[in-house]
Amino acid sequence: MLTISRRRLAVAAALASLVAPVGAAATTASATAAPTASASSTPYCGIFWGSLPKQSASMTTAPVLGVRSGMHACFDRVVFDLGRGSGRVGYNVRYVTEVAGPSGMPVPLVGGAKIQITLHAPAMRTVPSSGVINYTGWQTFRQLKYVASFEGFTDFGLGVRARLPMRVFTLTNTDGGQRLVVDVANFW
Repeated sequence: MLTISRRRLAVAAALASLVAPVGAAATTASATAAPTASASSTPYCGIFWGSLPKQSASMTTAPVLGVRSGMHACFDRVVFDLGRGSGRVGYNVRYVTEVAGPSGMPVPLVGGAKIQITLHAPAMRTVPSSGVINYTGWQTFRQLKYVASFEGFTDFGLGVRARLPMRVFTLTNTDGGQRLVVDVANFW
């Protein structure tokens, strides 16, 4: 009987030594894997925009009247104000190696990455009046330049710190005017 008890104790001890490391390893592996998975799936400020081109083929007769910019906690924003006119404002906003006007000539722009913004709307004058806005001390924006307006299309170049996620959308004012909004995230 003493022999059977010793055997049972030996088997129980052997099983306990085998089970404990496997259980501890499983606990350690799941504890280290969980933060990695959740950290990689949590985007900066909840932004899921991406950096691929954004476009809408619609066209408007509403003229580009002005441009304004704002800094937000998670992104920098530029807003193009349009007057009243028929149709919806269309756009083509994309990262490019060099911003170019209708002539095909490159437009020098400050920034690590460049965004060409084409509004499917005419401009009756240079917007802004100086043609350039420099963004000193901004998180993402570096420079905005009016490029040209030709045959109902108006081009701007936006210099940014790096290729970052962006989104583009349009809004309608209560007076019938329109706005094109371009947001560029501060980080990925």
